[in-house]
Amino acid sequence: MLNVRPQDVITPPAPDPIDVEQAEAALVEHYPRLVRLAYLVLPPRLGRNRRVLTAHSLVQRSLPRSRTPGVSGLPLPRREGARPDPGYAYVRQRVLRQALEAGLPLRRRAWPRRAQLPPLLPQVWGLRLFPRSGGADELALDQRLSALSGPGRAAYVLRGLEHLRDAEVVQALAAAGAADPDAALAEADGLAAGTGVAGGARAEELLRSAEFDPCSLQARPTDLMRRRQHTKAALAATAAVVVCGTLLGLPGEGWGPDGAAAPPYARNPAAERALDPAKTVRVGPAVWKRSSRTDFSVWPSRGDLTDDNALLRRALAVWARPGPSVRTSATPATPVGPPTGSPQLLFAGDVDQTRVVLLYDGLRVVRYAEPRSGTAGAALDFARVDGADAAAANALVVGRTDGNVRYLTAPWVRKASVRDLLDPTGAPAPLGRTRDGVTDPLASPAQARDCRSWDALELRDDVGPRLMTDLGELAPARLTSGPPSAPRDVTGARERARWARTACLLPAVRSHGVRSVNSWAYAEQPLPEDNGTAQWLCTRAETWRGPGSRVLAQFQAPSAKKGAPGAIVARAEHSPACGVREPQVLAGVLWKSRGGNWYVLAAGSEQFTSVTTSGGVEGTAQGNLLAVRAEAGAQADLDGQVESGARVGALR
Repeated sequence: MLNVRPQDVITPPAPDPIDVEQAEAALVEHYPRLVRLAYLVLPPRLGRNRRVLTAHSLVQRSLPRSRTPGVSGLPLPRREGARPDPGYAYVRQRVLRQALEAGLPLRRRAWPRRAQLPPLLPQVWGLRLFPRSGGADELALDQRLSALSGPGRAAYVLRGLEHLRDAEVVQALAAAGAADPDAALAEADGLAAGTGVAGGARAEELLRSAEFDPCSLQARPTDLMRRRQHTKAALAATAAVVVCGTLLGLPGEGWGPDGAAAPPYARNPAAERALDPAKTVRVGPAVWKRSSRTDFSVWPSRGDLTDDNALLRRALAVWARPGPSVRTSATPATPVGPPTGSPQLLFAGDVDQTRVVLLYDGLRVVRYAEPRSGTAGAALDFARVDGADAAAANALVVGRTDGNVRYLTAPWVRKASVRDLLDPTGAPAPLGRTRDGVTDPLASPAQARDCRSWDALELRDDVGPRLMTDLGELAPARLTSGPPSAPRDVTGARERARWARTACLLPAVRSHGVRSVNSWAYAEQPLPEDNGTAQWLCTRAETWRGPGSRVLAQFQAPSAKKGAPGAIVARAEHSPACGVREPQVLAGVLWKSRGGNWYVLAAGSEQFTSVTTSGGVEGTAQGNLLAVRAEAGAQADLDGQVESGARVGALR
């Protein structure tokens, strides 16, 4: 069944279903506003530290698990200058419901609701977090809010922060499960009468003060004496468990014999050599010029700390046996075990306020990072990079700080620049590099909360310029354009214009072990009623591990807004569509013309000789393009015939 939906620029007469992506976009855009709402509604008896963590937890788990029906009774945002956002209204309702549930008393004979329990995530160990202190007015308002019931606080906050009218406040409270919304509104009226700030600018100013901002926090230590006692008890218990486990694992005891394996405490010379910093593989600076391979194996060892054996020893030891305090990450399907032999040293040096070591073992790149002031807070990142060629081995992420990223570039890179993908006509800005190939910091789109710009790394070698982008992993992803059989680097004006409307869709493949992303304009379709020409694109993200690819079919209708992202009309995982094995693709969308008429539009790649829609809308067209009149909200099945005579369904 083909799910067809109108363009995002058209407002349907009835509430559209809420997509997970739509809800996520609203949550990310309004995250501080939602967390503040949850913090104000949560019961003050929780204490400020737990209220902060619970508010963040409630907002972070407010996404729907799947596409869910829109709710017409939800009041939409009333911000001046902001368009109505049903996604935000839906997420706000879920946050409000959970915050009210968190204030309900626990009962012996009833299972506690999830919101009534301490949050699983986020967690902060060894610190207490709380908002910054406000003035006397904020303190007085906090005391008065604490005397209200949860629905009463919610009513006051919805009026003060969300600018909802009384009838809309009642609707929102009823949708969130409040037993008596009118009584809650009366409580809010009483507080407003007592403070003299009913719901105007003064009320909003107080509610928006630092006193109630759980995203701008102060930190203090917990009870240090008690923490020390608990740590000693935990260490004693851990030692007892280790001793018992060792006794159980002795040969002939516990789990049974291990055949020809040596006992667990035996020394392994090969493993010990792999952890010896003096045995790490060092490549000379000119090896890549005469090597038959051009990949990470010919990167020279660079950095001002390559001779710091103490640092290298710590990096190798943490790689082999990371402790519980080490923050570890890995791209999907990347082994995280110790090196099988002496790894190659790519880099060891200071990056901002961090000491960084990059190592390579032929399959993985491993990044070890520790603060300059000590080893507390060390991090270990794994990324699979087997089969890399010169284009894929152009750069590695060497550091992330304050939303910025630094890269270590390959020795064959002659020039580095920054290009904003959302500005296809703009010139690239030069990006400085150290003598070791470490770039100046540039904004990381993988960590941005919105999509107002998308800074990509443009690297120029002997072949030409190549575009790379950060998707939250050690190895940046290469961006290409063109058919699957011959993808090419993004160099032309038309290719950059198409990527300008595609870049904001890249978060859909973020942190997925992506090696490259190809965006292919497989069809152009004249729109009915002389509404211009639309582009159909298939965007395919290939992974380092092979399986796990993600495919997005994209519809780019003419738009007056420069760089407006296209609409995702179909998506698939583990699909060969738009790839070398199956280069064909077919997708469709329900579209509304400027004259108010609805159409089912569909387009296939050049392999299609006819396209057919059935079910809710009937029609057939010769060739690879189809346009059939339809009703609003129509659904249809879509398939087509390719040159071989086989029937092929739409992307799903």
